[in-house]
Amino acid sequence: MPTGRNCGDSTDLSRRHWIQGTAAALAAAAWGAKSAGAEQSDPAQTEKVVVKGRIKQAVPAGYGGFRTWQELGRHAAAMGLKGLDFLGPEDFAEAKKLGLICTLTPSHGLTEGLVNKKNHAECIAALTKSIEATGDAGFPNVVDLSGNRYGTPDDVGLKNYVEGIKKVIGLAEKKKVNICLEVLNSRHDHPDYMCDTVEWGVEACKNVGSPRLKVLFDIYHIQIMQGDIIDRIRKFKEYIGHYHTAGVPGRHEIGDDQELNYPAIMRAIVETGFDGYVSHEFGPTRDPLTSLREAVKICDV
Repeated sequence: MPTGRNCGDSTDLSRRHWIQGTAAALAAAAWGAKSAGAEQSDPAQTEKVVVKGRIKQAVPAGYGGFRTWQELGRHAAAMGLKGLDFLGPEDFAEAKKLGLICTLTPSHGLTEGLVNKKNHAECIAALTKSIEATGDAGFPNVVDLSGNRYGTPDDVGLKNYVEGIKKVIGLAEKKKVNICLEVLNSRHDHPDYMCDTVEWGVEACKNVGSPRLKVLFDIYHIQIMQGDIIDRIRKFKEYIGHYHTAGVPGRHEIGDDQELNYPAIMRAIVETGFDGYVSHEFGPTRDPLTSLREAVKICDV
């Protein structure tokens, strides 16, 4: 496992690492760091941060480079968080013992998605497995990634995506699981990724016509690609199934040294009646528990 406090720039936080392997691999590969001293701290001494609770908050299993997701989970539960993103089915039972859920289950890889038909069989198999395990556990969401264009026009990619996702949407409806199609920026972090606007994701949802296909509204990525965050939250509220936070620029803490007004964004989310989860997917530049505690407080509007 890599060591040191430097979590790297956002380009180092490849989403492929988030959705493959075990929680231990996520911690090592996605954030690329161990938090100095954090894993030795006592979760029993962690004070509750959530007071209002109108935003149900979560954090990715690999956040902060803890040696195990369980250590992070104990701190998260003590703060008042509801769950962890990117746990594998093998970890579901233990998460429940900690009083947590898996708020977003991984499925297939990032670049090879349903927008190219050659990937359909593999992606559908991965989605099927994740949907079944997530539904059986009583958890809410599975993440899906559109994949890269590789020269495929956006309209053709949209048609291919809809054709592919329709093969598993019935299972998602049966299992009461949301498939959350994530919007990622193609300007800096994920060149060639097709679902790089909220509108593309919403159009996929409209074409599929099922309430179980939602958009994963990653605030960091959408700010880089499009801006108008609050306006889009209000406009597309019925299609949003999950949120991710991070500061812009840098994909680090969400405090007042970056350009997004997170308290206002969270109030807008509350006003839409959103009942899902907001997960803190940023790379901390200091003690990760201090940064997470601050983020949770900021979003507890």
